[in-house]
Amino acid sequence: MTSPPVLHLNGLTKTFGSVQAAQSISLELFKGEVLALLGENGAGKTTLMNMLFGHYMPDSGTIDIFDTSGTAKPLQLGNPQAAIAAGIGMVHQHFTLAENLDALDNIMLGSERFFDFRRNKTKAMQKVQKIMDDSGLAAPMNIPVGKLTVGERQRVEILKALYQDVKILVLDEPTAVLTPQEADKLFENITTMTKNGLSVIFISHKLREVLAFSNRIAVLRHGRKVGEISSKEANERKIARLMVGEETEISSRKKMKSGEAVLELDNLTISGSSKRESISNVNLIVKKHEILGIAGISGNGQTVLANAISGLLKPSSGKIKLESEILISNDPSNIIQAGVGRIPEDRHKDGIVGQMTVAENMILEDLSNKRIQSRGLLNREAIIQHCEDLSVKYDVRGPGANASARLLSGGNIQKLILARVFEAAPKLILANQPTRGLDMGAAADVANRLLEARQRGSGVILISEDLDEILSLSDRIMVIYDGELKAVETHDRETIGLMMAGEAA
Repeated sequence: MTSPPVLHLNGLTKTFGSVQAAQSISLELFKGEVLALLGENGAGKTTLMNMLFGHYMPDSGTIDIFDTSGTAKPLQLGNPQAAIAAGIGMVHQHFTLAENLDALDNIMLGSERFFDFRRNKTKAMQKVQKIMDDSGLAAPMNIPVGKLTVGERQRVEILKALYQDVKILVLDEPTAVLTPQEADKLFENITTMTKNGLSVIFISHKLREVLAFSNRIAVLRHGRKVGEISSKEANERKIARLMVGEETEISSRKKMKSGEAVLELDNLTISGSSKRESISNVNLIVKKHEILGIAGISGNGQTVLANAISGLLKPSSGKIKLESEILISNDPSNIIQAGVGRIPEDRHKDGIVGQMTVAENMILEDLSNKRIQSRGLLNREAIIQHCEDLSVKYDVRGPGANASARLLSGGNIQKLILARVFEAAPKLILANQPTRGLDMGAAADVANRLLEARQRGSGVILISEDLDEILSLSDRIMVIYDGELKAVETHDRETIGLMMAGEAA
């Protein structure tokens, strides 16, 4: 870069027990640059950014911030307030807004003294309006955040950081819950801001946006920086080799003749207290040898639909049929025994029992397996061996079969759930956000296993907010919006994106 540097991370190292999360990482960021930070789960991205923002104290290393004259000043480490004062802002993947307050109040929170809060609102609104005009970011300021769209909330989060007069903005998975149109618009706004001098670091698993919108890419692997590359010179193969040491590919989705219906929903309705908790007159059919993709922005009824199929919610009306048999009971255990495998949206809450061991969680939904029990008595040694075998097969990494499952990373908890589901060879697989938070290699492995299940004869429902995932894996696509499900006759990205936003029928 010909522009001056604004940030220099020099030899940052952080160890947690026996795990070296970051090993002497050095990195520069330049004025007006968009730097993409990539790496597998556990590669050190979050640890590095938490050291930058002061949440973690490095074991060794320094951070320098450069002023307008190009003079380096050391940043006080382990102090978030020092990072904010130095002009560093961070927008996390999961929103941190108070939904009962309006957008302006959220932006002012933490910036104004309590007794000055109301008095300074006019002045604050003037400042926010100038930021919106300069950046292209726009959101209604006088509406409770809970009533805003996901895209509007994302803009409020960024406006909140910009209100602090940041020079360096860190974005963690900024487009995870946006439609393609919203994502493109966000990066247009970011481009405008970088032209005005803002420097941006963004973490993402979406290679399309990394290649399209960043200037430079830095890749971490096993806690080390393994490479930097100009985005103009990069492609997906090069990035994959840097991230995982080899190329990762998804098997091609071969055309297959679908079989008999595995699952049928007939006018399924669940009346909740709000549209977010309701679905209305949902009809769908999933057949053997078929992946049905359901696209949509978070909060449009996906969770309700998945919980109904899983037996966690009782329909207000309508029918659920599995292989033409009406499911009378909404008991999850009966649903599992009927041949439904669940990959839940919230892996921590609904996927594991954190206090139980990894081995115990691996068999939770298959206690009748003759391999691990005899005459109703569980065989402890067989359970441990079963866990170790599946851990190798599905690359579940952690402190061991006898350790509490809560000690696993999010990515490895997901791999444990996948092992449990795929080994049971269910008739129907309900995969709700199956690759959320997974690195490129792990996500490709999930995709390949879904394709293998399809080839084997399972029907698959793939619920995902990642449109690339939906387009690459699905035989048919439906879009869910405001609790209603509509079939899509095309794989056109723009058409589906508009339907996800409720702008097209």
